[in-house]
Amino acid sequence: MTKLQDKVAIITGASRGIGAQSAKRLAELGAKVVVNYANSPQAADEVVADIVENGGHAIAVKADVSKLKEIEQLFEQTISHFGKVDILVNNAGIMHTVPISAVTEEQFDQHFAINVKGTYFACQQAFKHMEANGRIVNFSTSVAGVMFPGYSLYAATKGAVEQISRQLAREFGQKNITINTLAPGPTTTELFLEGKGPEQLEGLKRNNAFGRLGETEDIADTLAFLVSEESRWITGQTIRVNGGMV
Repeated sequence: MTKLQDKVAIITGASRGIGAQSAKRLAELGAKVVVNYANSPQAADEVVADIVENGGHAIAVKADVSKLKEIEQLFEQTISHFGKVDILVNNAGIMHTVPISAVTEEQFDQHFAINVKGTYFACQQAFKHMEANGRIVNFSTSVAGVMFPGYSLYAATKGAVEQISRQLAREFGQKNITINTLAPGPTTTELFLEGKGPEQLEGLKRNNAFGRLGETEDIADTLAFLVSEESRWITGQTIRVNGGMV
C-alpha cells in the first residue's frame, strides 16, 4: 500500500514505543519519515535503519521539543532534506505518576514544557510551513477520562492538548489542514509499563472490553487513518483508542 506516497511526516518522540511503531507504519504506506528524538540517538537510528531496510525513506533528527528554537530547527532540517512537511505527529511526551502531595515544581514545569508547549509550538511551525491538505495528530491519553490516582499532572497536560487541538481546528481549516487528537488507553510501551507490577497490569486489562493491554500497532493503525485522505472530514476531534476502557 502506498496511500501516503510522496508525503513527508514528522513524528516527535519517534525513537521508541508508539512513536517508533507509527514511524514504521507511515513509512510502509509510502511516507518519507523524520524520526525525531531528544535523548536516544541509537534507538532513533535503529528505527531509521528498519525503515530503510524495508525500502522506505527516513532520517533521524535530534530536537528537544520543549525548546522553540529546536522545534524550528526540526522543521528546517525536514524541509531542507525532503522539501516539505505534509504530516505532523506530536507524540513526544513524558509521564510521571505521583500523588499531588509529591509533585514538585520542576516536574510540573517539565511536563507542561514537553507535553503542552512542545505540541503547541510544533503546531505553530506546521501552520507556517505545511502545505494544503496537511494532517496534524496530537497525543492525549484515555486516562484523562478515568481519574486514576497519581495521574493528575499528566492528565492535566493532555487535557490542554485536547483543547488546543479543538481550538486550532478552524484556524487550520483555512488551509484545509486537519488537526485531531489520539488518546490511547494502557499500551505496552516502556513509558507505560515502568513501575507497574503484574497485579496492576492484570487489573488494567480487566478495565476494557477485550481483556488485554493495547499494542503499539493498535495505535499506529488508527494514526494511519487520521493522516490519510480518507480522514479529510474529521478535525478538532479526540479519538479514544482504548478497547472500550472509557
